Amino acid sequence: MSAEEEQFDSVLLALATKHRGGVPDFLHTLASFLRRKTDFYTGANPAEWEKLLLDVFRKESKLALADHEAAQRIKQEKERIEFEARQKEMNESKICDITDEEAAAIIKEEQDKKRPNVPDTTASAGGDSSSREDISKPIEKVEDETEKSELGKLLPNAGNGCTLDKYMWTQTLQEVELKIHFDVISSLKARDIVVNIGKKTLKVGLKGQEPIIDGELCGEVKQEESVWVLQDSKTVIITLEKINKMNWWSRLVTTDPEISTRKINPEPSKLSDLDGETRSMVEKMMFDQRQKEMGLPTSDDRKKQDILEKFKQQHPEMDFSKCKFN
Repeated sequence: MSAEEEQFDSVLLALATKHRGGVPDFLHTLASFLRRKTDFYTGANPAEWEKLLLDVFRKESKLALADHEAAQRIKQEKERIEFEARQKEMNESKICDITDEEAAAIIKEEQDKKRPNVPDTTASAGGDSSSREDISKPIEKVEDETEKSELGKLLPNAGNGCTLDKYMWTQTLQEVELKIHFDVISSLKARDIVVNIGKKTLKVGLKGQEPIIDGELCGEVKQEESVWVLQDSKTVIITLEKINKMNWWSRLVTTDPEISTRKINPEPSKLSDLDGETRSMVEKMMFDQRQKEMGLPTSDDRKKQDILEKFKQQHPEMDFSKCKFN
């Protein structure tokens, strides 16, 4: 899709959203404009302008169908690859249905074979004690009175998330990535790990042991688009696809301490990767959110004020001193 095609998208989208009747109403407005403001219908015979319209819509229809078919092929190929990968992992791991107690017994037996002492299976965000230096710290001082409410909240880490004792997470506007490192002596396999991703819940841990995470997520996620992998046989990485892509999460689960979303740096969130329309919408939303928090006018309020001021300048003979505007 060329930049030339997209140059009027924001204008047309704003216009389309004002039509409650959807596409039919939107097309009716365009046709009405051509009737009232141009000689589109009268400047040529009906066969000519009808052919012009059909040619344009048929061309766009072919492009839309081609894009849809390509997207379907990519989706099917992705699903095939993922299915084959799961089948391969199951075959290699020889996964079978066992209880949590049986799984815990198997893990303990394998660990006991390698050394006499039972290994420490507590989890940490970085895998060693030095990572405690990277744990997110609370905000103890603010320079602006409007930020007093942020005192006590944690500063976001470099990935706009939070680093805690047992795990760390980062986020963009589209997704959340969670990383948990297990301090175990022997290598873990997928069958040793419990990962349950719900629409609004998450449970992660080792089978037969107290879960590291078991609670309600800060926001809803797309279960079918959320995945997890076992990295280096000791680290679980979970990617959660957000449903609401306009909000930052202030915590991973509701029992976590809250981070200050006002301190988030949008640069790592890859705003530059968004299309122009979505990026403009997100930047406007973030600006309006900060303005509201500081008790200042939003972008829409400013626009209304500008229109009113221009109207006053164009009509100096009118007295607005006793008028009240909402």
